Amino acid sequence: MLTEPNAMCMQGEDGHGPSDRLGAVADERGIDGRSRGSGPPVAHVPKSHVHDTFDVDGIDTERREAALEAALREYDDVSAASATARNGTVGIHHAPSCSRASLRGELESYGLVVAPGDEAFAARRAAQFNSARVAVAVLFGLMVAVPYVGVLYPTRMEWLFYDPMTVAYLQSILDSRVATHFFVNLAALSGIAFLVACGPLVRRAVTAAKAGRPTNEVAFVAGVLAVYVYSTLGAFTGFGGAVHYDLVAYAVVGATLWTHVGSDTSVTAPTADEPVADPDSTTDDGPIATTDDGPVAAADDDHVAMTDGGR
Repeated sequence: MLTEPNAMCMQGEDGHGPSDRLGAVADERGIDGRSRGSGPPVAHVPKSHVHDTFDVDGIDTERREAALEAALREYDDVSAASATARNGTVGIHHAPSCSRASLRGELESYGLVVAPGDEAFAARRAAQFNSARVAVAVLFGLMVAVPYVGVLYPTRMEWLFYDPMTVAYLQSILDSRVATHFFVNLAALSGIAFLVACGPLVRRAVTAAKAGRPTNEVAFVAGVLAVYVYSTLGAFTGFGGAVHYDLVAYAVVGATLWTHVGSDTSVTAPTADEPVADPDSTTDDGPIATTDDGPVAAADDDHVAMTDGGR
């Protein structure tokens, strides 16, 4: 009498079910991907071998990491492989005769999703520029805010913090020629922060304005420019208006952080199969590469350890 298969047999231990092609390949080749053992694995990498890194979706457990590494090491002309679920990357040392396209096909044959190279480069570059824009916005914003807190705010809210003599001294500084250099620095810092940190937003706003489409970004850019021009007239002409470069800086920081947080999920998703320029250091769970002449330290220029899918 035939019995229905046990449900546990239909569902892999890592939760990927019967359609798990990576697990099927590992079982077919007799590969035990349950454990990597203790200590960092060591791989022998010939000097002539090159390294490629792929961004892969589908290696979400340590068991699948180990199974994928073992399966790739059995592939012709592959001397070492490293997979990591944390950032979804696979690093492979292979002979020059083994093309990147063939390695990509091998990964896809295991049921893994490998992102196209163009998308990988664009996503990686966008993530780097986004981080740089956040740093510029925050640092330049602080450089604008500190002079305001130390000099300008006391003269505008003397009743809140300072005694009349201190306020009179600070006001005398602002009435002197020193104030010109003071405001030049504030104008430069807030302007650079706006152009660099909000560059993509400004370009989108300009495009929308040319097309005659009123958007929130158009309104934001127009408002920031209005405050900046008003402050510049107040600082360097006889216009006599208040100088509000601080508002420009605060708006830049807020918009940059909002944009960064809102787009964080799309940036961090695995989308690359271009070589990863990171990380620079090794960890205990990364393989240690060796060449024909013996082990090579991780600090060497070539044949260095692969960690987390990188070199």
